[in-house]
Parts: sequence; structure tokens; C-alpha cells
Amino acid sequence: MRGSADPTYPTDPGRRRLRRTAGALASAALLLPLLGAAPADSGAPATGLQRAFAAASEQYHVPQSVLLAVSYLQSRWDTHAGAPSVTGGYGPMHLTDARTALADAPHHSEGTEDARGDSARPALHPTTEVPTQAELPPRLRTLTKAAELTGLPAEQLRTDPSANVAGGAALLAAAQRDLAEPLSADPADWYGAVARFSGADDTATAAAYADDVYDVLRTGERRTTDAGQRVALAARPEVAPETAQLKRTGLRTVSAEGTECPVTVSCEWIPAPYEEFGDGDYGNHDLGNRPASQSIRYIVVHDTEDAWDGVLAMVQDPTYVSWNYTLRSTDGHIAQHVKAKDVAWHAGNWYVNAKSIGLEHEGFLASPDAWYTEAMYRASARLVRYLAAEYGIPLDRQHILGHDNVPGPTTSTVSGMHTDPGPYWDWQHYFTLLGRPFEPTARRGGDSGVVTIRPDYASNRPVYTGCVTAGQACAAHGSSEVRLYSQPDTTSALIKDIGTHPSGDGTSSTGVNDVGSRASTGQQYAVAERRGGWTAIWYLGQKAWFQNPATNPTAVSATAAVVTPREGLTEIPVYGRAYPEASAYPAGVPAQTVSPLPYKLPAGQKYVAGDKVPGEYYYAVTFDTSAHRVVVGKDQYYEIQYGHRVAFVRAADVRLTA
Repeated sequence: MRGSADPTYPTDPGRRRLRRTAGALASAALLLPLLGAAPADSGAPATGLQRAFAAASEQYHVPQSVLLAVSYLQSRWDTHAGAPSVTGGYGPMHLTDARTALADAPHHSEGTEDARGDSARPALHPTTEVPTQAELPPRLRTLTKAAELTGLPAEQLRTDPSANVAGGAALLAAAQRDLAEPLSADPADWYGAVARFSGADDTATAAAYADDVYDVLRTGERRTTDAGQRVALAARPEVAPETAQLKRTGLRTVSAEGTECPVTVSCEWIPAPYEEFGDGDYGNHDLGNRPASQSIRYIVVHDTEDAWDGVLAMVQDPTYVSWNYTLRSTDGHIAQHVKAKDVAWHAGNWYVNAKSIGLEHEGFLASPDAWYTEAMYRASARLVRYLAAEYGIPLDRQHILGHDNVPGPTTSTVSGMHTDPGPYWDWQHYFTLLGRPFEPTARRGGDSGVVTIRPDYASNRPVYTGCVTAGQACAAHGSSEVRLYSQPDTTSALIKDIGTHPSGDGTSSTGVNDVGSRASTGQQYAVAERRGGWTAIWYLGQKAWFQNPATNPTAVSATAAVVTPREGLTEIPVYGRAYPEASAYPAGVPAQTVSPLPYKLPAGQKYVAGDKVPGEYYYAVTFDTSAHRVVVGKDQYYEIQYGHRVAFVRAADVRLTA
């Protein structure tokens, strides 16, 4: 059954004709204070943003429920104080203007990290050129079109939420007219226009996007935005969209054949080449037989710092690096490049590469203080849920890692490791979408010996520097991370990280890419001390303090197994990879060094333990796979949450306790 018309939508034909003649000049009214009661279908008191949706709906003849649902899928109605998203999208409608937002350096050519991360093979340090100001696809320049349709200056569309909503409504109305559909009061009649609004160039992605919008519309949403605005969309469970409109959008058809994706996402197979070139070298991944030969235990979340087309060009270059999946920001479309059975070169640590699947999320801003669309979060979460179920990967922060949580495999590599997706990735929201929100697991009000980091993303805004200019403060922004101090005092020194800062005394900084004194949402640490509104945790061999007031806690109590050095040891080494002992290697496979990192785990300190695993090494340094071997040792290791990154300790060196 088709849904009924929005109760606040203008239905008088004479009034519609009058409004159509108003043209772009009427949109200027949206820049003035909007007055009046909340519309009947909103279910919320009138706020400035809620009234902006009502006004844009009336002016451009787009059902308000459709406008609200589209905006929610783009931004969850947040304004981000005018800051652009990772693909140059602005405001609650995510109007894109990516012309000047290209990165200074693509993500994979930053720093000194060898994406393969295997010292048995020469390091791979590819370089790429920044994309030129070539013609961008329409999905990355919707703000320009919105300016033409509304007559509003581009700068106002970027920075004024009311103008931004008007621009989105104008785009939806234009898409509806292009499809020769009426500007109907019935939200069910807008499926094709919503699909076109996604910017997708294929029917599967556009349909997945539109289906998500109508799911939001049917179930309803209500939240307080990052600007403190209360916005709501009343549930409309009766709405059944006219999905047949998709056939008239003129979009291409993409096959999901060959992909390893859930049916709930749009996915296509764009393979990374396994090719030999020059002097026996090859790329850009290794063939394997996972999970039969070795388990898959990690999923690594990256962002690309490059645009979609550039990313696809990289992963199809046999001389370059690789990853398993790329996700597009504007619409959540997914491309798979490397099968799960094979080993992609993405995390900078060969042990992690050999046991992980890598997900690159599109983003290419020069400034990393940006945000990610709801469409991409949802597609990514669906893919991760699918992969986790398929390969038995636990949904927690010791298995779902950011690239910034992957340890350097050796001392010399620690300082060059990548730091994406960074402090602005919303881990709590991501894990809520995964169906595993971070909740207390210990007695409420008790002094648990373990905490799970969990600040409120929107209100947690630590100062970061260096997003645009070295040493200068980044724009204020919600963050998943809490800052760590040497004393329970914000004027005290930050925690030292002798691996990330090998020169000097190791003192960390507030730099946006400096992970030396930060703990991230979902990570768990053993409590060292509590004092007033502060909590100390064991971190990088030190007592690290973070603000955790009872009135606005940034962590919740938890239960977990912890390790501490066994009796008689004053300290134990920490490793960046769990490699076998030398005697485990068969003839023809060179033994890899069990090389400790520059860190120690002192007696008396405790660290949350994850999996207990045997030492393991995948020997794959030739194009001919006949020489490949999976070497498994007798030595056992525990993965631990040591600092911002995970690490490993030998099981023989520690005592495990609850």
C-alpha cells in the first residue's frame, strides 16, 4: 500500500502555482529567523533546523519526511560547524564541493610505512601524484548545482544550515522533475529522486541508498545534533515507495558476481592484479588459502586520503599496494579488490596483514578534521558484520582495528606507522551499527579494575593541532579519543611514547597524527588509580591519566582478563608481531627475528589481554606460490592493549588473571 501524503504538505493547487513563481528569490527567506510551530509529522518541538526543513519542504514541494530522511542518511542532521566531510560535503544535506579539497599527499605515500610490512622482502614505498583539478564527477559537486537552483551563494550553502537544507530540497525537486514525476505530497512517489540524489552511477548503489532512506523514514529518528538542535522524524511505517521508478533513472547496471559481500550492500568486483614485473618482482598482494591455511582474526579500518577514481587506479596498479575493499563516501558503494583467502598489503605489519581484511574508506581532504557520511558508516558496518560472521572474528576493538591501532612490527618502523582513520572516526556509532555498542560490563558504580573508553562523541572535543598548518589548532570537532596526561592535571605533560618519538625524551604532542597520548573509544585498559574526576590507566609502561568526571564520564566499568609479568620478572619485552621461535622454521624458510619493540611491560602493571595465539609467519616472497609456507611455532603470545596500538607479549612471560 502506498503511503499517505505528509499532513503538513501544501495541497492547494493555487498555492502551489504561486510558490513555483517565487523562484530563487524566495530562498533568501531561509536565511532569516524561521518562526512558527513544528510541523505535525516531525514529533518534536520547533527548533531552527527543524523549521528549516519545514520551510524548504514548503518552498520546493518536497515531502518533509523525505527531506529529513535523506538528510539523516547523509549527516544524521549534524552541521559540523561548516567543516567539510571527507569528500568535501557540507552541512546537513552533505552538499559536495570538492574542487579545492584534494589532499596534499595520498594516504599510502605518507611517512615511511611499508604497507606490506615484511622485512623478509624489500620494503615497498610507492609514490603517487595528487590528482589534478580535473573534472570531478557530479556526486562531488552537488553544491554548485544547488547554488544554481536556489540562487544562494556557495559560501552560504556551505555554512548556513537553513540554506544548506534549501539546497538539498532544490536538488531533490530537480531530480523529481528530471524523472518526469510530479512534485507529489506522497513520500512514496520520491524513490527515484532519492536514488538520483545519492550521486550513484549504478542502479544497485542507488537502490541501496534509497532503501536506507526509506528505512529511516518508516522507522523514524530523533536526536540532538552536534549544534544542540533537537530534530525528529516521526515514524511512517505505512510508506511503500514506488521502486519501479529506478528503471527510469538511466543508471548503469553493475554485477556483484565474484564479490564476497552481503546482499544488504551494493558491491562490485574490481580486482587488484597479481602480476609479475621486472627482475622477478611482483604485486600487489599475495595469494593464500585463508582461512584453511591460517585464521583471519582482524578487520582493519582505513581511510584513503584520495578520491574514488584515484583509489581504484592505485589498487589496480601491480606495482602498488592493495587492500580488500574500498567504500565510497557519498553513497556507501563498495568495491572488492582482493579475495579473503588472499593477503593484501595494507596495514604496514606483515603479521597483521596475513591475518586481516583491510577496508579503505574514501576520503581525500588535506585537513583530516573532517567527517564521514552515515551512508558509508552503514555500508561499512554491514560489510564488517558479514565478514565477522563468516570468519569468526569477534566484534570488539582488539579485532576491529583502525590502521592507527596496528603496531609497528619492529622498532625502526614504529614512528612511520599510519594514523588513519584518526580521532574523528565515530567508533561508538560504528559499533552501535555493528550491534555491539560499548556498554558497562561490570557492576554499576563499582570501582572496576578495567575500563572501556567511551566519551560522548559530540561533546568530547580535545584540542588537536596540525590539521591544516603545523602547530595551529584544528577546528573544534567531536572525537572518539581522550587525551592522556602524566598527572591528573591538564597542565601536566602528555604521556611519553619513545617509539613514536625516538628522538628527544619521547614526549607526545597534540598533533592530530600523534597517537602517543590518546586512548580511543572501545579500547579497554586496566585501572591504575582513581582520584576525584580523574582515572589513571596503565599505558605504554606508564600511569596515564584522563578526565573521567562522574557527571560526564568518558569511560565505563568493564571486566576483562589482564596480564602482568610473572613472579620474579621486573619487566618483560613487548612485540609488534607474534612470530614463531627459530626452531619452528622448516628448511628453505629463513627464520624471522623475534624482535622486541622499544617498550617494556614493568612488574606491577596490568594490561587487558585479548587472544592467546601461537607464533605464526606466512612465508610468501615469490610470485610462484609453491614456495609459500605457513609456519606455526610452539611459543604462545597474548595480544594486549598496550597503548593506542595493540601489541603482543609472550605467554611464558606473563601471568593471566581476571
